[in-house]
Amino acid sequence: MNLFRILDVSGSALLAERERAEIVTSNMANAETTHSSEGGPYKRMHVVFGAHSMPQQGFSATLASFSDMHTEGVKVDRVVEDGAAAIRRFEPGHPDADADGYVSYPAINPVEEMVNLMGAARSYQLNASAVQSTKNMIQASIDILKS
Repeated sequence: MNLFRILDVSGSALLAERERAEIVTSNMANAETTHSSEGGPYKRMHVVFGAHSMPQQGFSATLASFSDMHTEGVKVDRVVEDGAAAIRRFEPGHPDADADGYVSYPAINPVEEMVNLMGAARSYQLNASAVQSTKNMIQASIDILKS
């Protein structure tokens, strides 16, 4: 694997983790949303990652065809709704209350969402560090070639 390919893989991971953080913050922001455009409470969303094949060109494509090893990045494969049932609270004065006085709230645990956000942030930091380390290795290689 060449160093520029590593940058591609880390770059794809940075994009995927950014989208994961956006979904988690959307979940946190809508934790008390009782009425959505679909009708009913907001549904918690999850990010599903998948492998992203990166196109190879020229000599590197030919060389990769002789090897079983190939490099793939990461992508957000899909965003899916959580299947958990809504949490019902007795609030008869609420505008979204049903005939029995219960309001349906999203099944979102702020602590769990915060842990997910910290995980996304940490993964983002690690991939940013990998990009920086790769850049340093490329620069060191250039310096070696100069001397």
